[in-house]
Amino acid sequence: MSDTALRSADLPLGAADAVLNALPLPVIIVAADGRIVDANVAAENFFEASVLLLRRQMLRDLVPFGSPLLSLVEQVRHRGAAVNEYKVDLSTPRNPGDRLVDLHVAPLPERLDHVVVMLQERTIADKMDRQLTHRGAARSVSALAAMLAHEIKNPLSGIRGAAQLLEQSAGDDDRTLTRLICDEADRIVKLVDRMEVFSDERPVEREPVNIHVVLDHVKRLAQSGFARGIKFVEIYDPSLPPVFANRDQLVQVFLNLVKNAAESFGGATAESEIQLTTAFRPGVRLKLPGSKTRVSLPLEFCVRDNGPGVPDDLMPHLFDPFVTTKPTGSGLGLALVAKIIGDHGGIIECESQARHTVFRVLMPMFTGDGAGPTSA
Repeated sequence: MSDTALRSADLPLGAADAVLNALPLPVIIVAADGRIVDANVAAENFFEASVLLLRRQMLRDLVPFGSPLLSLVEQVRHRGAAVNEYKVDLSTPRNPGDRLVDLHVAPLPERLDHVVVMLQERTIADKMDRQLTHRGAARSVSALAAMLAHEIKNPLSGIRGAAQLLEQSAGDDDRTLTRLICDEADRIVKLVDRMEVFSDERPVEREPVNIHVVLDHVKRLAQSGFARGIKFVEIYDPSLPPVFANRDQLVQVFLNLVKNAAESFGGATAESEIQLTTAFRPGVRLKLPGSKTRVSLPLEFCVRDNGPGVPDDLMPHLFDPFVTTKPTGSGLGLALVAKIIGDHGGIIECESQARHTVFRVLMPMFTGDGAGPTSA
C-alpha cells in the first residue's frame, strides 16, 4: 500500500499491513503503468504467487487476454470513480478451473494514478443461489405430490378395478390388454407413492449421528447388491464430530448417491472406483430463512467416482425432479436427496468431468447443548 494511502488512513505501516492482510478477499494495487505494487495474503493465495513475485508482474500477465478487468482499471483511472463488475472469469492456463469473481475497482485516495482491485470469488454466492433453487424445486414437487395423491390415485383405483372385472370375461388376447392396464396403473401408483415423500412437512427428528457408521452401513448394502465388484476407497477424518441429523434419512441420501455412482459405470470394471471421504471444513456459514442467525456447516462428506461424468447440459438441472439419464429412472432420487439435505439445513453440490464426479454434502455438526447446529 502506498505511503500516501497510509497517511490518509492515519495508521502506522505495520497496522495498515495487518488490516490489509486480515481481509479475506484478494486485494491488489495497480500502478499507472499496469504494474502490481502491492497485494494482501488473500491475493497471494488467489494468484498462487508471493507478493514479491506479484510486484514483478504486470496486471495483464495475471488475467486472461482481453479480460474486462484491464478496461475497468483504465476506466477507473480516467473517471476517478469506483466501478463494479460481476461474474468475471479470471481463469488462465496458470490458474485453470472455474474462477468466476465479482470485481470492485476504485481509485486510491490522493494517488489517482493508482487503482485498488478487490476480488470476491463467486463460489459461495453461487452455492447459495443453487441451494435456494434446489429447495424451490423440492417445494414444487411437494405441491405436485399432494395434488397427484388426491387427483390421480383414486381414479386409478377405479380404472384398475374395472380392468380386473373385464379380465374375468375377456378372451386371451383381450386379457393381455387388461393385464397391461393393471400393471401400468400399479406403476403409476408406485410413482405417486414415491412423490408423496416430498409432501411430508413434519419437522425432521435429529440427533447426533456418527457419519462413518452411516457410510460403512451404506457401503455394506452397496457391495452386497448393486455395487458388487466395484472398489471402495474410504478417506475418513477420525476426529470428526457428530453430525446433527436423522440417521435413516442420511442412509437414504448416501445410498442414493452411491447407487448413482455405481450405475454411472454401466457395468463394473477393474478400474471402477467409488471414494467416500469425510473432512472438517470450517468457514462456511449460511443464514437461516427468516432469521438473522447464521449456521456453520463445517462437516463435508463426499461421494466420488471415476465414471464418465454428468453431461454438461444436465448439470444445471441435476437436482430438479424428473431429470435423469437412466432409461428406466424416474428422476426423483436426487430431487429427494436435495430436499433431505435442505431440511437438515445443509448444502449439496456436484462437480463433474470425465473420470471425476464429486457429490459434496456440507452439514451442521452437533454441539451438545441441545441447540443442534453451530450458530453465530
